[in-house]
Amino acid sequence: MKISEVYSMDIYSDAGQYLGEVKDAIVDLERGEVSRLLMDDWKNADREEVKRILQQKSILFKNIKNIGDVVLVAATGPNPKADTASEATELLGR
Repeated sequence: MKISEVYSMDIYSDAGQYLGEVKDAIVDLERGEVSRLLMDDWKNADREEVKRILQQKSILFKNIKNIGDVVLVAATGPNPKADTASEATELLGR
């Protein structure tokens, strides 16, 4: 499956809760894999907004259970605890 096919898909938890829609993805170019799906546009966001999006509006790709008509994620995973400050720094290059 191409990552472009996932854009605009609805995201649901395996408990049936609607979480949002795929707006963007973060790709780890060194590993050649998608690391997160984002439910908010972050391209013009400032540093604090990027942190908020990573904490509240993103899904770690490893928490995805299935991709079909919708993206299905583990109920434990819409807002996984991660070091979002360092991730934001890395993404923003600051």
